[in-house]
Amino acid sequence: MTTHADRIRPLCDQIARFHETRTPFRIYHGSTNSTRNATLTPTNTLSTAHLTNVLSVDLAAKTIQVEPNVPMDALLNATLAYNLVPLVVMEFPGITAGGGFSGTSGESSSFRHGFFDAAVTRIEIILGNGEVRMASRTENAELFNAAASAFGTMGVITMLEIQCRDAKPFVELSYLPARSISDARQIFHEKTQDPNVDYLDGIVFAKDHVVVCAGRLSDGFPSTDDKTQINKIQHFTRPHDPWFYLHAQRSGRIPPPSSAPVEPTTELVPLPDYLFRYDRGAFWTGRYAYKYFITPFNRITRYLLDYFMHTRVMYHALHASGHSNQYIIQDVAVPYSSADTFVTWLDEPENFGAYPIWLCPLKVTDKTSTSNPQILGRGKPTLHSSSSSSSTEKEEDDEYLLNFGLWAPSPYRGAPFIAQNRRLEHKVRDLGGKKWLYACAYYTEDEFWDIYDKKRYDALREKYHASYLKNLYEKVRVDLDPSATQKEKDAGIGWGQWVGNVMWNVWPVSGLYGVYRAWWGGEYLLKKGK
Repeated sequence: MTTHADRIRPLCDQIARFHETRTPFRIYHGSTNSTRNATLTPTNTLSTAHLTNVLSVDLAAKTIQVEPNVPMDALLNATLAYNLVPLVVMEFPGITAGGGFSGTSGESSSFRHGFFDAAVTRIEIILGNGEVRMASRTENAELFNAAASAFGTMGVITMLEIQCRDAKPFVELSYLPARSISDARQIFHEKTQDPNVDYLDGIVFAKDHVVVCAGRLSDGFPSTDDKTQINKIQHFTRPHDPWFYLHAQRSGRIPPPSSAPVEPTTELVPLPDYLFRYDRGAFWTGRYAYKYFITPFNRITRYLLDYFMHTRVMYHALHASGHSNQYIIQDVAVPYSSADTFVTWLDEPENFGAYPIWLCPLKVTDKTSTSNPQILGRGKPTLHSSSSSSSTEKEEDDEYLLNFGLWAPSPYRGAPFIAQNRRLEHKVRDLGGKKWLYACAYYTEDEFWDIYDKKRYDALREKYHASYLKNLYEKVRVDLDPSATQKEKDAGIGWGQWVGNVMWNVWPVSGLYGVYRAWWGGEYLLKKGK
């Protein structure tokens, strides 16, 4: 049986050779939850796909050490065996620990604990010259902070130590309806101040219908002296279970204005079902697949097609079909005070015009909760609160951004599609907010480095021998003139391939191919060598 040291030694040797020849490389993880397209070949790729092991658990410190390609479901299973749960668990079971640290990941416990990288206490990283370093907030702290959300441009993460807390078998989840984003923001404020609340997010179903979902860890049904009314245990991970967003919409209905106030719906959800509640249907984006294939969307079809509606399979189909360039897929965050303005702007069809929208409050002022303070210093949000709030409420809300998950088909293609994404990026910047880079970035290079601190970033990459690797902008940007690039490609292909390209754009060829590849399985990221 190989040890962790045995598994990373060949990686060190390969990186050292890349460094000697100044050959940029990309990291191949075996799967991805990013929507960006990347060209990976055996000659430009370092494979860490074998780093999938849980290494150790420290019960006294409540930490777990894992290799970077341990996915969230395996991480949760490993910690639950010791009655522990990581402070932050991403909502898709296939997201890996390394991806959560090297990308930017927040979830419904992030209002309390910050981004996923805030739950990471120590890392092992191979530098750009093949040297192995350990780093934490107290040991090589500069390197530790720089590696967070650097997308592998500072080095290759090979081990992460993750902070956990005591687990309980259930989450007691309440669905709190609100008639506006302003009312929802007030609920977020109140629940954030409640120390008993462990999880907090929300869904905007319309401008006048928002559901805030507040949960706390629970041992089971409340005692008889507890006034909370809970009459069932609700699951979300089995084929016959409801998709979470549909259940939340029903459970958080707005009562008629003339009716008396009603108690919010509260139920017990098994902890794994809660943490991965959005896996089936990938929030609600799976519904768009039903629409694309003109398939009825009901309980029976959701049951029959359940295999295809889990995020691991859906990401496979997305990359195989190439449909990511037909969808707005962005996570952005703005200060609480800008939320009303932002929802009004999003409601316009030319800007976004789609619902549902995911809401997730994020703690950002604590240094341990801010993703990558070393690189993102220039992009620190301008936090400000409305004058109608009390001074105490202003100070408390200034600690948070409100994340908006925007995922829907776009009516535009080509240049208008790029323009729509750029309008979104500019609006978020104008409101003092941020966008996360797991998806495509439509900034020009000057715009990008006006947000991110290139001078400091380049100095850090030089210091840690990573300057020959692709930089952050090169990894996340898209081609802002795809028509010119396509003309160059078309000029160099034969008639057979040209006909194939034309057929690819005929409905539903690309969609069927994506489903076929997802059903067949196998590789969908790494291209074969010549």
